[in-house]
Amino acid sequence: MGFKCGILGLSNVGKSTLFNALTATAAAQASNYPFSTIEPNVGEVMVPDARLDVLAKLAKSARIKPTRLTFVDIAGLVRGASKGQGLGNQFLAHVREVDAIAHVVRCFVDPDVAHVSGAIDPIADIDTIETELMLADLDSLERRVDALGKKAKGNDKEAVEARETLDLVNRALALLRDGKPARLVERKPEEEKPFRMLGLLTAIPVLYVGNVDEGAAATGNEFSRRVEARAREEGAACVVISAKIEAEIAVLPADERAEYLAAIGLKEPGLDRLIRAGYALLDLITYFTAGPKEAAAWTITRGTKAPQAAAVIHSDFERGFIRAETIAYEDYVALGGEAGAQQAGKMRLEGKSYVVLDGDVMHFRFAT
Repeated sequence: MGFKCGILGLSNVGKSTLFNALTATAAAQASNYPFSTIEPNVGEVMVPDARLDVLAKLAKSARIKPTRLTFVDIAGLVRGASKGQGLGNQFLAHVREVDAIAHVVRCFVDPDVAHVSGAIDPIADIDTIETELMLADLDSLERRVDALGKKAKGNDKEAVEARETLDLVNRALALLRDGKPARLVERKPEEEKPFRMLGLLTAIPVLYVGNVDEGAAATGNEFSRRVEARAREEGAACVVISAKIEAEIAVLPADERAEYLAAIGLKEPGLDRLIRAGYALLDLITYFTAGPKEAAAWTITRGTKAPQAAAVIHSDFERGFIRAETIAYEDYVALGGEAGAQQAGKMRLEGKSYVVLDGDVMHFRFAT
């Protein structure tokens, strides 16, 4: 299952520096000019989860396999992208391919790094991007209305579906014309899939990343506080980091990294917080498998049932699914591992209707 989080923002806000730090590579060109990232760069990062190390020790696992999240560095947007300005069309196409957006906002002053509009104003920057995405969505939906209206006139199944889709389109248009993103459309659970099929840019969940200078990495600054306030208004998450510091510590050995972080007043890298925030934004959870050969973490969406969770390991596990031996993480640890949990009656046999919970330690029984 590939879950992608796009790193989005205006040019020169630190997106490529952040991406380089995330992947600990120089794959994305971080240069002081617009459009330094022409094609989206893709990198997989490990999702930090201390539980996996604990399980590996208890199971005496020979190796550890963490779960991963994919980040995509998308070319910087300019005003007018919705009309094809700059790299507008490419930019919008790349945004459509991600499941979530990490919107990087410039919260630092640096005379050596030009700002595309000449002044540091994080809220104006957010509004610029949101406006371009909303304009693109408006254009996309308005072009569909007539065709849907014609299809909706009949009485067959296709007409019923067209009427339902047209209703969603009109509700989204009402919000967009009012200057609000499509993600705010109120919808029933059964409308979720057709809503996603509309492919709206402003329906993609967003978290804000306030990119501050090195001196504000631990405390934030007046700019990042404005971004945090905006995020609260929208019910969105916000992570404040210094991309420059993250790029520096990403290449350090673990012990030196810890010393560096302690010296600047941080308990953990900002990237760890960003990765976890991206994971939460996508409504992902982790279940584990643990044995002598390997302790592994597996990513699923919240609400996934046992057979579909098993398919993440191998499709055969879903096809031949019989039962899932399941132990809650807390019980596995408290009782010293699988044997202890089983003896204490904490191992459950779960069937096809079981909804997997975050932290479940599982072993799947399946027929070949």
